[in-house]
Amino acid sequence: MKRIALLHTVSSVLEGFEPQLRAAIQGELKVHNVLDDFLATDPAETGIFSDVNKQRLANDLRNCELTGADIIVSTCSTLTPTIAILRGSFRVPVVAIDDAMCTRAAALGSRILVLATARSTIEPTSSNIRLQATSLGKSVELEQMSSLAAFSAMKAGDMATHDHLVEAMARRATGFDLIVLAQASMAHLSEHLSAVCGVPVLGSTPLCLEEIRTILTR
Repeated sequence: MKRIALLHTVSSVLEGFEPQLRAAIQGELKVHNVLDDFLATDPAETGIFSDVNKQRLANDLRNCELTGADIIVSTCSTLTPTIAILRGSFRVPVVAIDDAMCTRAAALGSRILVLATARSTIEPTSSNIRLQATSLGKSVELEQMSSLAAFSAMKAGDMATHDHLVEAMARRATGFDLIVLAQASMAHLSEHLSAVCGVPVLGSTPLCLEEIRTILTR
């Protein structure tokens, strides 16, 4: 039986990710969930991922490892830059939710819009796309849009308002090759927004599940 430890910062993602994971992965799974919402709310308020947050993240990852997990998955894009620094300290693979999405975005598009609800995810996602584009020997033009009102609605558990505000934001986008949804809490909207906007819209969750499946199959 494979063990997977999931580190979340948003309760809606905690509730939704495990069922999708179980549907995507064949065989028996033991899943451990860790929620640390401070790692999302504090950077969203301050605009920075502080040294205190980095220490909390390192501790959370260590606690995930102590479950005996075969793989650790971070479901929050805000954590990705620090995950990239810390993952070498652990004996098991540590997957960031948006790594596969940013790789796919860099391969597919040259003019890319990054949509977010928490401002703390904008720069990590944009930087990751640029990094992946550089590894492919290409340059990308990025623009960003965010809706703090949508983030507040999500935190209040009002996903209907969250989804409406994200769609309104996406409808203002024109002239892009594709749109990237910077947070897993937005990923359920990818197919709908693609139909609305007429361009590919990438959400992190499906691509992350593919990456997890590949790692567990090795």
